[in-house]
Amino acid sequence: MEDAYAKSVAEVLEAFGVDRTKGLSDSQVEQHALRYGKNVLPQEESTPFWKLVLKQFDDLLVKILIAAAVVSFLLARLNGETGLTAFLEPSVIFMILAANAAVGVITETNAEKALEELRAYQADVATVLRNGCFSILPATELVPGDIVEVGVGCKVPADMRMVEMLSHQLRVDQAILTGESCSVAKELDSTSAMNAVYQDKTNILFSGTVVVAGRARAVVIGVGSNTAMGSIRDAMLRTEDEATPLKKKLDEFGTFLAKVIAGICILVWVVNIGHFRDPSHGGFLRGAIHYFKVAVALAVAAIPEGLPAVVTTCLALGTKRMARLNAIVRSLPSVETLGCTTVICSDKTGTLTTNMMSVSKVCVVRSVHQRPITDEYSISGTTFAPDGFIYDASENQLEFPPQSPCLLHIAMCSALCNESTLQYNPDKKSYEKIGESTEVALRVLVEKVGLPGFDSMPSALNMLTKHERASYCNHYWENQFRKISVLDFSRDRKMMSVLCSRKQQEIMFSKGAPESVMARCTHILCNDDGSSVPLTMDIRNELEAKFQSFAGKDTLRCLALALKRMPEGQQSLSYDDEANLTFIGLVGMLDPPRDEVRSAIHSCMSAGIRVIVVTGDNKSTAESLCRQIGAFEHLDDFTGYSYTASEFEGLPPLERANALRRMVLFSRVEPSHKKMLVEALQSHNEVVAMTGDGVNDAPALKKADIGIAMGSGTAVAKSASDMVLADDNFATIVAAVAEGRAIYNNTKQFIRYMISSNIGEVVCIFVAAVLGMPDTLVPVQLLWVNLVTDGLPATAIGFNKPDGNIMAVKPRKVNEAVVSGWLFFRYLVIGAYVGLATIAGFVWWFVYSEDGPRLPYSELVNFDSCSTRQTSYPCSIFEDRHPSTVSMTVLVVVEMFNALNNLSENQSLLVIHPWSNLWLVGSIILTMLLHVAVLYTEPLSSLFSVSPLTLAEWKVVLYLSFPVILIDEVLKFFSRRPRAWSFPLRLWRREMLPKEARDN
Repeated sequence: MEDAYAKSVAEVLEAFGVDRTKGLSDSQVEQHALRYGKNVLPQEESTPFWKLVLKQFDDLLVKILIAAAVVSFLLARLNGETGLTAFLEPSVIFMILAANAAVGVITETNAEKALEELRAYQADVATVLRNGCFSILPATELVPGDIVEVGVGCKVPADMRMVEMLSHQLRVDQAILTGESCSVAKELDSTSAMNAVYQDKTNILFSGTVVVAGRARAVVIGVGSNTAMGSIRDAMLRTEDEATPLKKKLDEFGTFLAKVIAGICILVWVVNIGHFRDPSHGGFLRGAIHYFKVAVALAVAAIPEGLPAVVTTCLALGTKRMARLNAIVRSLPSVETLGCTTVICSDKTGTLTTNMMSVSKVCVVRSVHQRPITDEYSISGTTFAPDGFIYDASENQLEFPPQSPCLLHIAMCSALCNESTLQYNPDKKSYEKIGESTEVALRVLVEKVGLPGFDSMPSALNMLTKHERASYCNHYWENQFRKISVLDFSRDRKMMSVLCSRKQQEIMFSKGAPESVMARCTHILCNDDGSSVPLTMDIRNELEAKFQSFAGKDTLRCLALALKRMPEGQQSLSYDDEANLTFIGLVGMLDPPRDEVRSAIHSCMSAGIRVIVVTGDNKSTAESLCRQIGAFEHLDDFTGYSYTASEFEGLPPLERANALRRMVLFSRVEPSHKKMLVEALQSHNEVVAMTGDGVNDAPALKKADIGIAMGSGTAVAKSASDMVLADDNFATIVAAVAEGRAIYNNTKQFIRYMISSNIGEVVCIFVAAVLGMPDTLVPVQLLWVNLVTDGLPATAIGFNKPDGNIMAVKPRKVNEAVVSGWLFFRYLVIGAYVGLATIAGFVWWFVYSEDGPRLPYSELVNFDSCSTRQTSYPCSIFEDRHPSTVSMTVLVVVEMFNALNNLSENQSLLVIHPWSNLWLVGSIILTMLLHVAVLYTEPLSSLFSVSPLTLAEWKVVLYLSFPVILIDEVLKFFSRRPRAWSFPLRLWRREMLPKEARDN
């Protein structure tokens, strides 16, 4: 029943055919169960494990790698290879792919946990009226029309319409659904609000929320999927995960690379068709197979096998650094997404604020004989910790607050007229509340005021343990006064009172809404001398003006405190006693903003990131907070910047688009509105980070480009998120964004490094094949270079220090290419040199080396006809391991120098020295040690088809390798010039660049 909130109690009961005094009959229960279903959230079918595994291999580069591994194995078997050599290359490739698939499966499995944990918010049992009798039944057996009784501590078992109040009031904590910082008072009257949101439906109890005060009866109007909790589940199911910007760019580049690889492999094979019949191959078929092996080697060379592993490792290292910032990353790709975030939609309660209601201002009457009549005090401290000071209007700290009569009596009243508890949790190392936030705020105020009669009181209190300190002053007043009778809060009176006795003197303390309490006051307590004087109309007007200032301009939640001396021996209270009260003071409290939020908002503005405050609270309260944290900086008129959910939904499409570009505050929202906001922003090409802590936030967290849950939030929110803030602090998000930008910059650097290295390998094999030379490198050598000698430095590049101005530049565009046009040209040049230097090492050994055969160049490029000609050298010389060893070593060393080039995209090595990243220096040393081990130890040298190098050969390797630094320094010099990119790209047609480079 969707509109139960707008109907009267009688209409709702009639719709379900139920008598409120008897409940449903057994036959009605059976009928309703068949019609409406069970009160459970349906179990969603999870994706089979085998499908999750196969999904991880649905990538073009991965498919080419698998094909290369299979073909490599088959060719090795055809050539008669057995044992380790036949299995090495395919085995290593499959191990890499398996590791990356495992990461993907774990990530997707975590995402499905959110739906499972949603069921934890369903109640287990319910007190139900059926056949005229109350009984306790499993909540799953509830059907629409059931009459259910709820009380303090009860978890609401289904969506229900209030039908009968069994106490003065009923208050429900529905923060998990709406994000409201305080509990909500429920009532019986129907609601006439248009486009009513959850907050407007004050006669509805929502499934999964908790009753914190009072007792009532309600009729079930929705079960299972037809509840507020069910709508959240449906929204989560409808939300599909989006690929991260980096993933999209890598996929684009992978597609481009795959096409290039396929083209080059076919070209190499076709170009050499004429060599298939060469006698050295032993026939046309064997020749075709030989050049097919060359094409496979080319594929292995072109694909950066280590790229997925290095990206994963770099992101994992980033998550470790973020964990030290209190940002716990649940999804590795989200680390990079932070770097291009353009909008942060931040929950107000608990993220921008402390979610700890605190008294910030107190107003008392100073004297009726002089102006100003009132005294105003401000109180520091924004948490439940009893730490803070009281300041007068001149901002002077009060040394002994209890010496002020009004503050002393405010402390008494706050301690005694209070049902909450404040305690210290040693495990969490924080102070916690039990009860209403407003009452706990008064408890904390009592501790800040202190006790009278001790000059050393402030320092003496600091000597207590935190457990003792939590409520020391409150316990003092509770021991001084004996509670006799209590008048609970009721909606019509809007106040509560407690009768206390001390030294045979009875006093009634009262607190409540200022308009209710002041209407019952006839006297006031003066702060100057502690005297009680009549409350005149002038003083009343002054106090009402102060109340309007507190509640209006400062948007404080206000309570008035009063007392009354009662006849000696009185043992009970009645409503009639709440008259002729003496006004003590007015306290204003709020959920205070975190101290560091203002500077964090400014950091976002300078970084080009827009912050939208999203809250379930009312518009005026939220606007006041936005003023305090600087979100409305330089704005006098909030029109066009602040919208309620209903106002935004009512806008025409064009105005809504304009509102999205300017919006700073989105208030009075419910779960569907948060998801709607994320989708609307994403449709305008914004990269959205959304924060949240409640069950209500889960759909939006899942839909956002990066969902950020609070550490103190619900398990559902955490499971649906990509990142969890351990300290619930907005400033941590800003620090994480800076880290995300640094990680992306480093990721970009090592991707470029690996690609330039692979271009070099492709050039080496392609040129050698075209020139008709022997194989310069065998596949197992290429695999070693790609995985170890490329992988270690690439991972170390992830430790490059971030630029100093990283949060002073705008977010990068989502469609920004990983390798842009000019950079693509740069790395083609570097790659071409790497490939040519590798071939040069190979040629040098055959033609010029003293230890080599010193063949003419023409003999080298016609090696395949050696067996058909009479030569002065044995044909077996072309199977010598020395030339490929020199080639492999040149390739390794030139890539180590190239790794140093990648300390910065454009800065010279003279500016950013190698020791600025000691991890990179260490990885280069380790890589060279591993390479030396391969060259000089058995059986590694046999496995990789290499042999030890002489000193002369090492010198040639260095001569051929070092120029890569000089070439890149020249290219960097042009990169630092504004129009450096224009000249080289004139040489290239746009069609020759990858799609991402063309778009850029």
